[in-house]
Amino acid sequence: MTLEELLPCDSPRMRAVGAAVERLLAAAQRSARLSVGVYEAAKLLNADPDSVVLCVLATDEEDEGDIALQIHFTLIQAFCCDNDIHIVRVAGMRRLAAVLGEPAPGAEPRDLHCLLVTMPHADAWQSHGLAEVANYCAESRDRNQWVPVVRLQER
Repeated sequence: MTLEELLPCDSPRMRAVGAAVERLLAAAQRSARLSVGVYEAAKLLNADPDSVVLCVLATDEEDEGDIALQIHFTLIQAFCCDNDIHIVRVAGMRRLAAVLGEPAPGAEPRDLHCLLVTMPHADAWQSHGLAEVANYCAESRDRNQWVPVVRLQER
């Protein structure tokens, strides 16, 4: 039984975790602590994995058949597990794009499938929503679900 089965997507707890993920990503982006894209994530994980506190893997139903993306996710998940980095899968790409905003005019579209949140270790647990997301990840691991899923609610 997965955590989603124990806590339905529309439960108050799941809504709170989804809101915490949104707050955390928005705060990380404002303070330039958000790495966006599979390629950028791989570079950062290779260069400084100790600075990464959360890995967000985002998909929607149409991405489930993308074998290349699933292979990237598998490799990133394995690396994050080996380096004690919290991982969460997020469903709701449109909401994620709304939270992070549009790229600057003329900029290339962003690959929102993989996001890494980095932090200096001194204030790692003082971030907006990080403690709540980390607790949710720990609860999930206690139930043998190593990569929990959070559904972002459309607004």
